[in-house]
Amino acid sequence: MDAAPIENRIWNRAETLPREELRALQLARLRECVRRVADVPFYRRAFAQSGLDPDAIRDWDDLRRLPFTTKSDLRDHYPLGFLAVDRSRIVRYHGSSGTTGQPTFVAYTTQDRAIWGDLCARFLVAGGLRPHHTAQIAFGYGLFTGGFGLHYGVETVGAAVIPAASGNTRRQVLLLKDLQPDVLICTPSYALTIADELENQNVDPAALSLKFGHFGGEPWTEAMRREIEKRLGITAFNNYGLSEAIGPGVSGECYLRGGMHIQEDHFLVECVDPETLEPVPPGSPGELVITTLTREAMPLLRYRTRDLTVLDDSPCPCGRTGVRMARVCGRTDDMLIIRGVNVFPSQIEEALLQVEGTTPHYQIEVDRPGRRDEVTVHVEVTADGFSDKMSEMQRLRDAIIAEIHSVTGLHMRVNLVAPRTLQRFEGKAKRVIDRRKLTDD
Repeated sequence: MDAAPIENRIWNRAETLPREELRALQLARLRECVRRVADVPFYRRAFAQSGLDPDAIRDWDDLRRLPFTTKSDLRDHYPLGFLAVDRSRIVRYHGSSGTTGQPTFVAYTTQDRAIWGDLCARFLVAGGLRPHHTAQIAFGYGLFTGGFGLHYGVETVGAAVIPAASGNTRRQVLLLKDLQPDVLICTPSYALTIADELENQNVDPAALSLKFGHFGGEPWTEAMRREIEKRLGITAFNNYGLSEAIGPGVSGECYLRGGMHIQEDHFLVECVDPETLEPVPPGSPGELVITTLTREAMPLLRYRTRDLTVLDDSPCPCGRTGVRMARVCGRTDDMLIIRGVNVFPSQIEEALLQVEGTTPHYQIEVDRPGRRDEVTVHVEVTADGFSDKMSEMQRLRDAIIAEIHSVTGLHMRVNLVAPRTLQRFEGKAKRVIDRRKLTDD
């Protein structure tokens, strides 16, 4: 993007630390982090197996000696096996979905929560939020980290919050009209759903006070950004985060919108080949790996996010010195992000197995015909369950839809097919067809 839509304002001096000073700070915090995790069972065993002395981290070459951490490791130590402090110090728990619908929990101390608010404040201020503004948050609250982290960020800045939460789009429009917020915060697909409702109600966006939007929680493209900006009359900013690291706040765009600045005083990032786990050349796509340098409750070493991106360490004219990451362009595992919710094919399989009359043969088709992700699950019915009576097939379809919603929290379309209709695979079954265009290429 060429134009600078707003003034460049820095929230925290750490965002502009000279690279040499920043790298020295990172190394000091990495040493502290390694010492903190030494008593966590997973890392204690990993250090013992590799012969690593937690006090022996001296320079950047030692980073490669540290173990990677994966989502599976977190599941294997469910629910709180990665906790690095006494539970009496925990003030908040959040969670993200897992392959069986069982959440992966993350925890926060008072300091973690304060840092979270500061990190979100950084990208919100970079994207136009000011203390005199009002922000409407249409993200989910609850175990999902999105709503709360952004809520803390807005309040840290000193702006007012409308905690609208997600859903009830007619009410979202009512709040936009009556409370006249300056900033909208939600998933990009939901921003366009709100735009649709504005049109349905013949509400001219020019009659609203909206100026900026901060969107994340799912992949989106520059084309989608342009549509949001055109239909809502705002400047739209991208941000990135994940529950395991802290939630939203890992990175966000400055006013130039040429990539999302990673908050490197709190996160040490690597970009690796997902097969070899070796660093990729600068500017090449790879899997983002994050070490949480300052987390107290659940610090993680070299966490494999499974998100594919490109890192850019060239100087940014905005003055922020954090490396920038491009939009996430895909994943290295089978997890899908649907309307901001993590979904695994095995969750669909789990749901199907609960409904009599279905087989374990299914295929998930994901598309974005407009701006909203749509999921269709093609389900093979057993010979006994297949019927030419429409009413019986509708009951079966409704039962499957309800069970999928129970497991994933999402409403999906279900298409019932006759026995032995779906393709069989000799090797790994191809369960997902993702037709979404998640890049602008």
